[in-house]
Amino acid sequence: MNMKAWLEEVKQSKDKKPMPILSFPCVSLMGVSVKELTSNSDLQARGMKLVADRHDTLASVSMMDLSVEAEAFGAQVRFADDEVPTVIGALVTDPDEADALAIPSVQAGRCGQYVDAIRKAKGLITDRPVFAGVIGPFSLAGRLMDVSEAMVNCYVEPDMVHTTLEKATEFLIAYINEFKKAGANGVVMAEPLAGMLSPALAEEFSETYVRKIVNAVQDDGFLLIYHNCGDNILLMIDSILRTGAAAYHFGNAVKMSDMLAQIPQDAIVMGNVDPAGQIKNGTPESVKQATKEIMSECCSYPNFVISSGCDIPHESPWANIDAFFEAVDEFYGS
Repeated sequence: MNMKAWLEEVKQSKDKKPMPILSFPCVSLMGVSVKELTSNSDLQARGMKLVADRHDTLASVSMMDLSVEAEAFGAQVRFADDEVPTVIGALVTDPDEADALAIPSVQAGRCGQYVDAIRKAKGLITDRPVFAGVIGPFSLAGRLMDVSEAMVNCYVEPDMVHTTLEKATEFLIAYINEFKKAGANGVVMAEPLAGMLSPALAEEFSETYVRKIVNAVQDDGFLLIYHNCGDNILLMIDSILRTGAAAYHFGNAVKMSDMLAQIPQDAIVMGNVDPAGQIKNGTPESVKQATKEIMSECCSYPNFVISSGCDIPHESPWANIDAFFEAVDEFYGS
């Protein structure tokens, strides 16, 4: 599939299909635990297919499990039946440990399983693009160093942060290329930790490395969608746009219409119904209202695609998820 042509078709379409980050709620459709899902490529592919069969999304998006890449480096990960895996502790606490950090194989930990899930999903989902999920370079470095320490180290140990970022970036390029070989049409890269940096620090410690990844993997047949749900993204929008990503996905920490006003209309922008406050904890009525409010404010921009603000939590009731899609249909049908 020519994905750049696909993007152009999306921009030209008057009634745009939604593209929420919707994967983990498939657990309730299959009657499995989150732990089982994140450890089984067959379940992941089947879950993606069930979601695709239930709703006509713009694309299918795989699990946004931001522990996978850190685990491949050797980080300790906590698993639970009813929680998305999380990284605990830190691998890199001083410059010597950063220098000694080994770049893992793209098959390390559960990485091979996630690539295999995409390969299987591509065989099941043939009517729309399939995107893998990966973490961004600074967000990965933060999980290797501890999130709070990573922020501090940008000031007190910048060389250590850059060493870790260089290794994270080399790994991510290789990992994304494995998804490419498996047939993925692109990746959604989550770089939320960069959204907590000042614009100057974001430029130094995130933009530089994201741009390197984009230049290495993106082409006519493979796109990188940049996701950031941090608080500072309005201040760092110029830096984000310089990454050269094919499209941008933003969280509900900001008003989407404010973001759209800062972005050229040749760049697709997605977001940002509150995934926790609304889709998980709201009601079908409140989800519909929130979705239509955002669409009313943003659909006058030809480059806007309605989505969730971030990964939809696995506990989200399907009545609320279905209401999101019903709201889209109702908005365009009105």
